[in-house]
Amino acid sequence: MGQHPLNEWFREVVAGAVRDHVDSHGQDDVEQYLSDLLVSFLHTDSIFALRDKQGKRLIAISDMIPEGDVLANADSFERERQVHRHIGDFILFWSGMYPQFLKQLRFECNRDLICDYDRQARESYHLVSTFDRAPFDSEAPVFRKLSEGFEDYAFCLRVVRDQCRLA
Repeated sequence: MGQHPLNEWFREVVAGAVRDHVDSHGQDDVEQYLSDLLVSFLHTDSIFALRDKQGKRLIAISDMIPEGDVLANADSFERERQVHRHIGDFILFWSGMYPQFLKQLRFECNRDLICDYDRQARESYHLVSTFDRAPFDSEAPVFRKLSEGFEDYAFCLRVVRDQCRLA
């Protein structure tokens, strides 16, 4: 992702937001993750990439959760990790860049009415952080930080959004 022309700009803006609003010591990995996420989600295909076994696009969080449960629809622990990473990313992105979307989603889908999006994102990122053996061991600390500081990072993405409007 580092090759996209906007990645460097996103990285600078994200780093500034983290520096100004979060204890920025040791956050380089999260800053890079957030800027990569923004580049990846420039394409709506990435935002709405999660599909069930029949190929149906999943938009409601309540539909995504069973896809990430090995006791329900996930056919492997890797699929569980992939789905929960997407859930965390999906909620983090929308919480930061366009929080109204989550409110709209809640009522349009009628399936997320009781979903606490922030809590679900923290739990999903926490689950991803427990994959701390190869080949995922190097990423586990990033997801632990995203889980523990979810609200702060969502705020940082709102700062980035505001910077994008000014640019």
